[in-house]
Amino acid sequence: MNTVDPPALLVDAVALARAAAVEEAAADLGSDLAATAVGAHIEAVEEDPGAVTHYFEATQGGYRGWRWSVTLSSGGVDAPATVSEVVLLPGPDALVAPAWLPWDERIRPGDLGVGDLLPPPEGDERLVPAYVASDDPAVEDVAVEIGLGREKVLSRLGREEAAQRWHDGPHGPGADMARAAPGQCGTCGFFLSLAGSLRGSFGVCGNEYAPADGAVVEVGFGCGAHSDVQVEVTSPVAVAELVYDDGVDLEVAEPAAAPDQE
Repeated sequence: MNTVDPPALLVDAVALARAAAVEEAAADLGSDLAATAVGAHIEAVEEDPGAVTHYFEATQGGYRGWRWSVTLSSGGVDAPATVSEVVLLPGPDALVAPAWLPWDERIRPGDLGVGDLLPPPEGDERLVPAYVASDDPAVEDVAVEIGLGREKVLSRLGREEAAQRWHDGPHGPGADMARAAPGQCGTCGFFLSLAGSLRGSFGVCGNEYAPADGAVVEVGFGCGAHSDVQVEVTSPVAVAELVYDDGVDLEVAEPAAAPDQE
């Protein structure tokens, strides 16, 4: 740590530092707003025995927590203070943009549009050379038989990541629709199994009326369009059962007497 105190001239030159900050602010905001854009003096920090940086609050709109940084220097004890640098810097509580990320780290599923190209990154662990390290018996059998095929295939890591993503997605067993379904995709006639090592767990829905038509579904997913669904046909109107009451005594009615003739 530097134990040499900076020249008192640089520490006391607050007015010089403020004037430099106002001049810099005027270049962007205009002279009318420059004076009010430089706020209270915050601190003076020693850079080395011949340089001190003064910090002022930045009060212009949109720069909350930022501060003006003015570095003053001197050639010696008797040399005058001069302005070396003026810059607007974010403070510890400043609102700043998120850290920059390369495009291949920013892209998200669904970002790819018509005409866009998305090459896999160099050394992508999800892919391996075909025929050599596919670790998929179905792929290797075909390669040995005909000697042709894709240049690259999914590695074990790539398949595991895909399986986990599909399991946790909207067509996995944890979806609300799956929990309310009368049956699972694994027992549905519209279920088309995938080939290879994922065959036992995933397939594609082939029911045009199902919400997952054409999408990958797990065997534990399900919906109301299961092939075994049967609807019980009942009357929409409740009809009371007929009741026969045979406990009523019936008596023959006597004919009415003829009126007396005169």
